[in-house]
Amino acid sequence: MRAPSGYLLAARYRLLEPVGRGGMGTVWRAHDELLDRDVAVKEVRLPSVLDEELRAELCARTEREGRATAMVAHPSVITVFDVVTEDDRPWIVMELLHAKSLEQLIQEQGPLHPRRAAEIGRQILGALRAVHAKGILHRDVKPSNVLVTEDRAVLTDFGLAALEGDVSITQAGIVLGSAGYIAPERVLGSKASPAGDLWSLGATLYTAVEGRGLHGRRTAAAALAALTSGEPIPMSKAGPLAPVLDALLRIDPATRLDSVRASLMLARVAAGGSAEEPLPPRKFVRPGPAITPPSFTRRPAHRGLHRADAVTTAVNVPPPRQERKPGEGVHRKRVEPRPTPSAYARFKATVIKLCLPRRFWPRELRKRG
Repeated sequence: MRAPSGYLLAARYRLLEPVGRGGMGTVWRAHDELLDRDVAVKEVRLPSVLDEELRAELCARTEREGRATAMVAHPSVITVFDVVTEDDRPWIVMELLHAKSLEQLIQEQGPLHPRRAAEIGRQILGALRAVHAKGILHRDVKPSNVLVTEDRAVLTDFGLAALEGDVSITQAGIVLGSAGYIAPERVLGSKASPAGDLWSLGATLYTAVEGRGLHGRRTAAAALAALTSGEPIPMSKAGPLAPVLDALLRIDPATRLDSVRASLMLARVAAGGSAEEPLPPRKFVRPGPAITPPSFTRRPAHRGLHRADAVTTAVNVPPPRQERKPGEGVHRKRVEPRPTPSAYARFKATVIKLCLPRRFWPRELRKRG
């Protein structure tokens, strides 16, 4: 049963008017009477075939998922303000965006230009990578869940994102999602994965650029049958976006395009280039001058060279005496040449001179000055 207009949710959010409807609920424009601001409230409607125990479990999981989504800070992820459980069902309170869904844009303007579709896809892919990093899977990426404003594209409807991976849901025979946008492995009963969200993104971009759903099928089973038949995906307006769509819409998740490569290819198409454009060659950087390590000798090599050009005055110096008296100089010790100190000794001497006063220097250093 849908809530009436004017309903006060959680004694705080006044429902004003519905702004969107889907298979799993209604989105209301509401007013937060506590903070005096307009918000969007998603009224979740659970399938009537569920028993009371499973309904309560799904409500709890939806509430936890909404809180987890609120932790994702990304400009292309809808901001979740609150999660309320009332009337035995969850309600998701989100930011209110003045935007149109991608589905509405296609209906009003027709197929989008490949560059514009690539830019929208690049932003939505960034949102998916952010939520996947938090361990969250969206499981319902489609044109009606992509809001497009003047400066950004926003992925919405995270209310039931955590339900699809539950074993009890699979046993009940329920597949959450929209026909034509559910990954083939999910239709076949496999567990949801990030690759499934990428397939749904590819199907969404295909609809945006071609103006029609994948293979024109109205049910997921018919679309799956067309995909598994081996016939090529018809593309007449995708242009440079065709290689990206072809790689995202592969049947086998193991061979499907990964998010990193897909982001790079979408960015290239959005910039006006080709999806398979090679990376620019690396620029050659000319090496700079070689850095000479510092010398650890006692005196720098240039010391005293400035005296070479000094003007000397003539001084009458008597020539040295060639003859020596007997016994002269015998008492003097022969001066042995000093061994060249090792690099470690020179380094140690330099550190001592820099860190200690002269009176604490070793004797050999004080002698040498």
